[in-house]
Amino acid sequence: MSTGLKRSLAVAMASVSMFSVTAASAAEILVWCWDPNFNGATMEEAFSRYQAEHPDDTIRVEIFDKAAMEQKLQTQLASGTTEGLPDIVLIEDYRAQKYLLSFPGAFEPLTDQIDYSAFAPYKVEVATVDGQTYSMPFDSGVTGLFYRADKLEEAGYTAADLENITWDELIAIGQDVMEKTGETLLPIDPNASDLFRIMMQSAGTWYFDADGNVTIADNPVFHEVLSTYQRILAGGITKPVSGWTEYTGSFTSGDTLATPTGVWMTATIKANPDQSGQWGVAPVPRMGDVESSVNASNLGGSSWYVLSSAPQKDLAIDFLKSVWGSDVDFYQEILVNQGALGTYMPAREGEAFQASDEFFGGQPVWQNFSNWLAEIPAVNYGIFTEEADSAVVAQIPAITSGGNIDEIVAAIDAQVRQQTQ
Repeated sequence: MSTGLKRSLAVAMASVSMFSVTAASAAEILVWCWDPNFNGATMEEAFSRYQAEHPDDTIRVEIFDKAAMEQKLQTQLASGTTEGLPDIVLIEDYRAQKYLLSFPGAFEPLTDQIDYSAFAPYKVEVATVDGQTYSMPFDSGVTGLFYRADKLEEAGYTAADLENITWDELIAIGQDVMEKTGETLLPIDPNASDLFRIMMQSAGTWYFDADGNVTIADNPVFHEVLSTYQRILAGGITKPVSGWTEYTGSFTSGDTLATPTGVWMTATIKANPDQSGQWGVAPVPRMGDVESSVNASNLGGSSWYVLSSAPQKDLAIDFLKSVWGSDVDFYQEILVNQGALGTYMPAREGEAFQASDEFFGGQPVWQNFSNWLAEIPAVNYGIFTEEADSAVVAQIPAITSGGNIDEIVAAIDAQVRQQTQ
């Protein structure tokens, strides 16, 4: 064989070898989540940043109905079949402990990969079991009191009057507004547990303790949560609503003037441009008779998890760590484009977080929310939050009719214990 032919053959073989290495290194990360415009869009944006340094790798984001995805994940994990599972899956914070405790070994611990000190403590707590943390924290459900500033101003109230108040002070404001203007302050859905969740977490308590034991009948804070809810209803400041559409329609139409809820409600409120400048946001009220209660709480939020069986586990972890775990600019981008308030604390110093919002009268809304999320008490949601919620909702008619709180608490405690045996 001639020297020239040998050289040509060597070059050709080297090219094939290089192609093989490149082809072998290219990989696709599979993600499961719900809501293409929020969760899906933020994940796509994150990977576009990662892909700049990893051009051969790709991502496939599969979007599901939330309940359908949760059922699919539950069924497959229970069957022990790992084929077809994603590399990364989105899990609601309230359900995290249920998955982690029900399926030990199914999710990859990230304690040694992620600097969790850079994230809101409450967010880390919900994904921690036996000293190991499993999530890449995503969005916060930090709460605030959204209110019609123009309407309350007509009754003589300014933004300062709503800062760091108690629920009883809010009741008094609502009664005064009703007397002066005839308008109702709050919508209340008698089939929703949201307000109970907000009050409990503001005091650093839940239906269960860190070991999963029921803490209802013997928990004085829980008694006060129900008593406060009863006073709100008895105060004549609420209007009953049923379901999401009626609930959001009540305050976006001006039928009610305020609502305590999660930061994610911002987009719904701002979908009414004719109301720009008429809204404000204050810290969520606290329970005045509970020393541990603060003007900060949480409602909702989700985080990303890597499956231990993931075909691209190492790549998935590197991707999450590189973008979700360290990229301040990424968090500015998804805040502006999707209204996603992440729990990565260094991002608070970015321009998007500090900007004023004319829709809310020039308030630095995102900065305020990010400050409040740092104050949210950490709680362990356990694995039976939904069952406990159902027990509470079943007693709302008794609470509404002025029933004895001790008896109502005892009934809730008994139902939860029965359902969680």
